[in-house]
Amino acid sequence: MNSKKVLLLTVVAIFIFCLTGCLPGDGTNTPDNPAGFFWGVWHGWMAPISLIVHFFNNDIRIYELNNSGWLYEFGFYISIIGGFGGLSLTRKKKQK
Repeated sequence: MNSKKVLLLTVVAIFIFCLTGCLPGDGTNTPDNPAGFFWGVWHGWMAPISLIVHFFNNDIRIYELNNSGWLYEFGFYISIIGGFGGLSLTRKKKQK
């Protein structure tokens, strides 16, 4: 591997590691301070990483239990559907 690829992989790994500080179940949201719409969007985007981290730390979850209700759920599902379902729109189709 050349040095540019190693540098890029290192930067991406550090970036992903920094993002994991805001995963569901990390203690940020409490019953007095529940997660709202924007936390739902964030947790939806971070769901694949939350799943991987959950294998090593049972306190981290995919879905925040201390949430504000339907607004959190709406943001969570919008980011799951829009973020991962939208990937198929960017793929190139095979030419025959």
